Amino acid sequence: MNVAILTDTNSGFTAKEAESAGIFLLPTPFYIDERLYYEGVDLSQDQFYEMQAADAEIHTSMPLMGDLMDKWEELLEEYDQVVYIPLSSGLSSSCAAAESLSHEDDYEGRIFVVDNQRISVTMKLSAIEAKKLADEGKDAAQIKSYLEEHKAESTIYIMVDTLKYLKRGGRITPAAAAVGSLLRIKPVLQIQGEKLDKFAMARTVKQGKLLMIDAIKKDLAERFADPTGKECVISIAHTRNEAEAERFREELQQSFPGKPIRIDPLSLVVSCHIGPGSLAVTATKSFVKEV
Repeated sequence: MNVAILTDTNSGFTAKEAESAGIFLLPTPFYIDERLYYEGVDLSQDQFYEMQAADAEIHTSMPLMGDLMDKWEELLEEYDQVVYIPLSSGLSSSCAAAESLSHEDDYEGRIFVVDNQRISVTMKLSAIEAKKLADEGKDAAQIKSYLEEHKAESTIYIMVDTLKYLKRGGRITPAAAAVGSLLRIKPVLQIQGEKLDKFAMARTVKQGKLLMIDAIKKDLAERFADPTGKECVISIAHTRNEAEAERFREELQQSFPGKPIRIDPLSLVVSCHIGPGSLAVTATKSFVKEV
């Protein structure tokens, strides 16, 4: 069975990275000041942050169904089946829309939509796992089953640098944002499964990083029964905050000596809601130990 793996740029894959991994990539659309842009096509990370800093009106959009169908048709000319890994259903309606579309007569048994409740770095890892399973000869149904069976084996903590974008998105009230900004509060958010929730409040970057490291260590020990992280991939992610991410890796490495820890930018759909300057740490149980 010849199976193609398709995801979108919400995974954090660049076109070059996806091509190198043998994974197909659908660019995520954004509406910025009412103009349509595609991530990685005519919208780079730098361009996005420049427009965000200029207070452009930015709205995320699920992949357009016409674009998705065109990509499916293109892949089905060469492949027997396609595994499509979109953004978590808890964060976007794109998964439900794609799942419904996949059951139409032309796609039934050929397109398999995965809802394994991942985003950004952990979503990228799901696509890499899917490709390895496809290379081992697994069919699309088996790959979908594996990814959804293991969907809860992932954790993300994100420390936000500014309350501006959480206020703009309605996640906190203007009054709370004003008080938080005055006190220089650094919210720490978590993604456990399908939703983005508040985890803790830090007064300093140092305290926020310690909170995230302690949380990851607790999850590894209690949720994954893997206190050393031997069976997990641990990553750091950020929104335009590379220097601090490098320092954070050095600090995290002290808790996991010898463990490869990579750094990736968070995908723009995340950046849209939290703004620049954030830091994140993720851990995902996986048979892929280095990515």
